[in-house]
Amino acid sequence: MNEQQLQQMKSHPGFIAALDQSGGSTPKALALYGIKEGAWSNEDEMFAIVHQMRTRMITSPSFTGERIIGAILFENTMDRYIEGQPTADYLWKVKRVVPFLKVDKGLATEKDGVQLMKPMPELTALLEKGKAKNIFGTKVRSFIKQANSAGIKDIANQQFDVAAQIIAAGLVPIVEPEVDIHCPEKAKAEELLKAA
Repeated sequence: MNEQQLQQMKSHPGFIAALDQSGGSTPKALALYGIKEGAWSNEDEMFAIVHQMRTRMITSPSFTGERIIGAILFENTMDRYIEGQPTADYLWKVKRVVPFLKVDKGLATEKDGVQLMKPMPELTALLEKGKAKNIFGTKVRSFIKQANSAGIKDIANQQFDVAAQIIAAGLVPIVEPEVDIHCPEKAKAEELLKAA
């Protein structure tokens, strides 16, 4: 584990930039950036365009570790280069921004008021790949729609089981059991999550 990166995450003020839109959310992110669907003819072209967008953001003089302490990347972005360097290396060596990797595969169908993470059969290989590419940590997200005790316990168990695998691989996990802002009993759902 990179000790300088650990210290930055523990004590440096700032925020983590979420640059981890996956295939499903990329068209919306590009549309918000001003690039309409149809500007690409296949997924490879779409990912090339989104990488150009991310490169423009990351290479901006304002994008530095002074205020942005970490950045979460999608696997496709981790596999690409910025100014001749692997993305994670560029983030840390040039920008002093700690690189994280989104490792979940999206959300499962809602059950018991929550959406667990979809199965991740290739998690071990992805963690090894991330570590080899100088990734510091990971992010996994699940979604709570209702204040359902059983569902929320399932989310907490899944999040911490996956976090244990991530720690065992030598990476630092960010767990994100997100409570829906529109949840009718949001405060109760948050209390149940804290208790779980």
